[in-house]
Amino acid sequence: MILAAGRGERMRPLTDQRPKPLLRAGDRMLIEYHITALVAAGFSELVINHAYLGAQIEAALGDGQRYGATIRYSAETVALETGGGIVQALPLLGDEPFLVVNGDIWCDYPLAALRTFQPALAHLILVPNPPHHPEGDFWLDQSGWLHNQPPSVGSIALTFSGIALYHPVLFVDQQPGRFPLAPLLREAIAAGEVSGEVWHGQWFDIGTPQRLAALDTLLSKDS
Repeated sequence: MILAAGRGERMRPLTDQRPKPLLRAGDRMLIEYHITALVAAGFSELVINHAYLGAQIEAALGDGQRYGATIRYSAETVALETGGGIVQALPLLGDEPFLVVNGDIWCDYPLAALRTFQPALAHLILVPNPPHHPEGDFWLDQSGWLHNQPPSVGSIALTFSGIALYHPVLFVDQQPGRFPLAPLLREAIAAGEVSGEVWHGQWFDIGTPQRLAALDTLLSKDS
């Protein structure tokens, strides 16, 4: 699943007339990098949620055939945040663990590594803390389990990359509607049901026009 329902307020005025996933960096739209990376990794059945200017996303991507994928859409009348968006899309995602990627990141993590991974309730890809998020999100112990608090003296928090594998059981008691994912994740982490790993490669949180420009510069050099 690619999360593409955000309004992109911090990206204005770029997002006034175009949804954030359709902004371009290098030679293609941001969301196309996710689609091609997912297909290359063996994930060809995709679900994309959308809200703000969602019709543009469907028009731009179609059924996914030209990417070698099958794309189905989960349209949200009002943006449901990450938790609510995933819950609404569950009927399209099936009963097995599924991969979720934030639409507003760019990362060179090898997604194929998650193709056959079986998480407890969730498995998160973490990255070293960027300058705009120095406090991090979660702590990772030496056994690969996440913690909401430092598991040992000197432990350093890491930042959630926006790439995760979830088991549908994580959402089994959640009612449809608008709600964030973080509290649900923290509850599962406290129960010892969330694993993780650190990725030290390239990662961009494309939250501002300046970060989009930096990614464009990087990708334009590589093209």
